[in-house]
This record gives sequence, C-alpha cells and structure tokens, in this order.
Amino acid sequence: MPEEGIPIREKSCFMTQEELLVIARTFVELGVNKIRLTGGEPLIRKDAHQIILQLAKLDVELAITTNGVLVDQFIKTFNAAGIRAVNVSLDSLVEVKQNKISRRNYFKRVFDNICLLVDEGFYVKINVVLIKGVNDDEIIDFIELSKDKNVHIRFIEFMPFDGNKWDWSKGVGYKEIMDVVQGHYSKSNIEKEQANTNDTAISYAIKSYKGTFGIISSVTQPFCSGCNRIRLTADGKIKNCLFSNSETDLLYALRNNTTSIYELIKNNLQSKKAERGGMKLFNTISDPSEITPNRSMISIGG
Repeated sequence: MPEEGIPIREKSCFMTQEELLVIARTFVELGVNKIRLTGGEPLIRKDAHQIILQLAKLDVELAITTNGVLVDQFIKTFNAAGIRAVNVSLDSLVEVKQNKISRRNYFKRVFDNICLLVDEGFYVKINVVLIKGVNDDEIIDFIELSKDKNVHIRFIEFMPFDGNKWDWSKGVGYKEIMDVVQGHYSKSNIEKEQANTNDTAISYAIKSYKGTFGIISSVTQPFCSGCNRIRLTADGKIKNCLFSNSETDLLYALRNNTTSIYELIKNNLQSKKAERGGMKLFNTISDPSEITPNRSMISIGG
C-alpha cells in the first residue's frame, strides 16, 4: 500500500457484476481456460460471493489471490465454486513488520486463515515480495513453514509500480535468494521441481518437507517466453504485462458499443512485447529513471 494511500474513485469507474461476466465469457470464448481473481483485494466487493459463483459456471479453472483477511467468510463459497487453489499475500512473519508493510493490523487473522485453508484441504501459495533490509532476513523462516504444512512459498522479486518507491537497490534477486537457501540447507537437500511451460515460478522442495518454495524472478530472470497471462483490471482495462504502462479499455467499448471487445482483446494480445513490457535489458529496468509510470498494484485489481 502506497504511504499516501490511493485516490478513491466513483463506483461507476469499475465493472459491474454483469459487465465483468460479459467480458469474462468473451475471454473464455477466445480460449481462456483459467481465471484468477486478484487485486488489490477481490473479496472486499460486496458482490464477491455472487461473482465467484457466477464465474464458476464458466468452463474454466477458477482460482483466487487474496490478502487473507476475509478468507474465513468465503470457505463455503470457495467450495461451492470448486476453487481448490488460493494464493495469500503475506510479506512478513513478524507481526509489527507485516502491519507496517500492509498498513493494516490483521497479521493474526491472515495467518489463522492460512492455517484454516490448509486444514480445509486447499492448495495454498504464500506470496512474499522480498525487499532488501525489510524482510530478506525471513527467507528461511518462510521456507520452514513448508516443513510441516503443505504450502508453497513464493518469493517475488520487487517490481516497479507507482507509489512503492521502486529502486532495484531494494531488490532481492533469484541468485541472492538461492545463495541464502543453499547456505542454510546445502545443495544436496534441495530438489528442483519439474517445471511446466507456463510456470511463473522456479520451484524447489527441501527433502522431507511437506511443502515447496519457489521464486518468481520477474526482474532478474523473466519467464516472458512462456507467459500466457493477461490481466483484466477492476476498471475494465487489459494489461498484457504488469511491467507495461499501456492499457486497452474494454469497459468503455462495452458500455458505448464503439468497438468489438473481441477485436480489442486480439489487438492487445498481438501488441504484447517479447519481454518485460519492452524493457529487455536488466540495466534498463534496474535504473529507476528508465521506468515508465505504471499505476500502483493496489489500484490495478483484476
């Protein structure tokens, strides 16, 4: 959450439930076979229960990424919708630190809800954005959660978004993470998981541990060649890459019947850059002055 918060926009700026479903059906007709509700925080919408149940009627795998605060109120809805995979964002296991990062005092509730999801048989991924000098001393602590719990810890490299004061000097890259892990567990105790073409994370397991861990190295070792993701923001725009500051407005076209959203989707996909929204070189993305303005993650939704 940016220190200054985010401007509150009118409800009319965002997709209604009906509009969201129309656009989702269009994506499914074009071949999308998995939908993930994410954020910001998707469960704060008053109609979140209804949206989840309506999306579950589509011929797709349905998943969700959440901050975990309201999860206990949605267990029945998740089960009814056939959701079995839930990603929870948690950047620190130290309560004071997590509360400072999120600017909310919900650490215990979030951690209890992670345990609840595990107990209820959900496949849980814990998303951890690593920032040097903030939570990079917790890498082993997070992995230790996977010792007795069937959870997947995902360390995510710090990405540039508006309001997060991005600078790669604060970043913790794939190699640095693995150096810490190998120094603690030794290489012989670390097993690499079999990768799928479209995986965003490079995944590993510690021998005899129930769970796994992985690294999403968007900055230092991008997975762009296998990326098959596209994001529909809460206000009805397509972002074909989180690094990109360009967006295609489907909601305006839908409401005003100006252009076929089929064509807009196809054109947007065809304009997707080969790597990191067009920033191919690491020395380009590691220089804050080279980063084009990109709205804050909390305001993207999707």
